[in-house]
Amino acid sequence: MPTMASVLEDPTLERHFKGHKDAVTCTDFNPNRKQLASGSVDKSLMIWNLAPKARAFRYVGHQDLITGVQFSPSGHLVATSSKDRTVRLWTPTMKGESTVFKAHTAPVRSVAFSHDGQRLVTASDDKSVKVWSVHRQCFVYSLTQHTNWVRCARFSPDGRLIASCGDDRTVRLWDTSTKHCINCFTDSAESATFVGFNSSGTCIASSGADSSLKIWDLRTNKLIQHYQVHSAGINSFSFHPSNNFLISGSSDSTVKILDLVEGRLIYTLHGHKGAVITVTFSRSGDQFASGGADGQVLMWRTNFDRKSYQDVLQQHSRRSTPDPAPHLTDIHPRTPHLHRQQPSGIQISPAVTDTQSIDPDVIEFGQSVHSTTNDIAAVFISVTKQACMCVKVFVCQRRCSGVTVHRRVDDVCLRVVPGLNGPGREPPSAFPSALRPFFHPIALMGPGVGGRGKKGKKERGREMQMACGGYVGG
Repeated sequence: MPTMASVLEDPTLERHFKGHKDAVTCTDFNPNRKQLASGSVDKSLMIWNLAPKARAFRYVGHQDLITGVQFSPSGHLVATSSKDRTVRLWTPTMKGESTVFKAHTAPVRSVAFSHDGQRLVTASDDKSVKVWSVHRQCFVYSLTQHTNWVRCARFSPDGRLIASCGDDRTVRLWDTSTKHCINCFTDSAESATFVGFNSSGTCIASSGADSSLKIWDLRTNKLIQHYQVHSAGINSFSFHPSNNFLISGSSDSTVKILDLVEGRLIYTLHGHKGAVITVTFSRSGDQFASGGADGQVLMWRTNFDRKSYQDVLQQHSRRSTPDPAPHLTDIHPRTPHLHRQQPSGIQISPAVTDTQSIDPDVIEFGQSVHSTTNDIAAVFISVTKQACMCVKVFVCQRRCSGVTVHRRVDDVCLRVVPGLNGPGREPPSAFPSALRPFFHPIALMGPGVGGRGKKGKKERGREMQMACGGYVGG
């Protein structure tokens, strides 16, 4: 029997990103459509540049796992929340600077910008929701009626409301002008794990550890849809900008795609080994990302949103065998009812790895809070008998630390910055722009540094120590 999904184009795995050393807990697309951010249990923030063969940046500063990440509406800032009880506001540049926000007294579980970019909202295990000023970089006020850990908080598109949920099994709606809780939805069987507004701000959805997903209409304050399509708790979900679709990630290792207009499951995606902890649509909806316990970030091409619903309805009307009758309770006015998993949902398992991904070069930035220290860089090239080149960039501030740029091709590690062939040469285009001014002074140190002169290993090592102002190891 033809299904809704057969009318639409199937989603496809476009790229995968490997660089985290532990589970991926959160993801977000830059509104400029050029970057994807992810946070991890490994305490690092990764910025993946979506251009082919572009470098990825790793930012280190949090003292415990990162729980939430979001780009500002302008795309010039990135906010992260952490189990270390802090929120950081990053400038995702080569300097790797961040500002630390402190007010919570327990792990911070989520962070989100208001749609004008002027405020942040955070949720914490200290049972509070806090609002911060981005411009003044300070705490503004708390919302404190939850009676257990708060898992997630989000602004409405117009900024007038905040939705929050937590382990007290409630979803609360707050008025940002009066700071009062104006509604409380309490029919969760277990902890409420995630909450979010649709793009028009007319509905909110919440997910639970009981594997349920519920959608409320804020104009009537009534539950209008209830899905039970996962076999384990739901960790994250995201509305498509059109409000016609929703994706969810679960501890059952799958990503599910729901058609909210027809009220049915249309796709199940199998790509992760282990729990899927985070899912998010891009701002335009043409892509979505998922991350999980396997440490991978998968980027998918949506595809199924390409056809307009007028085209879909026309194709439906031409079918010889109609679809099953709709739920009577879907006919206006709607009443709360359960949508069971439909067997017509298409199972997608990418058996063949996508061909567009190679593990990108990763440049790591150490902790820097309001740092204005001038970086001093030196480059050392050693050529092994296996013709494997390793470029180490040594960044010296208070102490020297090493950074190795890696590229893996067909399981052979070519640790190289192409085109760096010796002293007196121009720095290659792939060389980080922030380090280009230091290239010539180092390259002109003599042929020993380039690996072509007659100087021994010890002498070349001394030159490297002099270039960095001290011992750099390596």
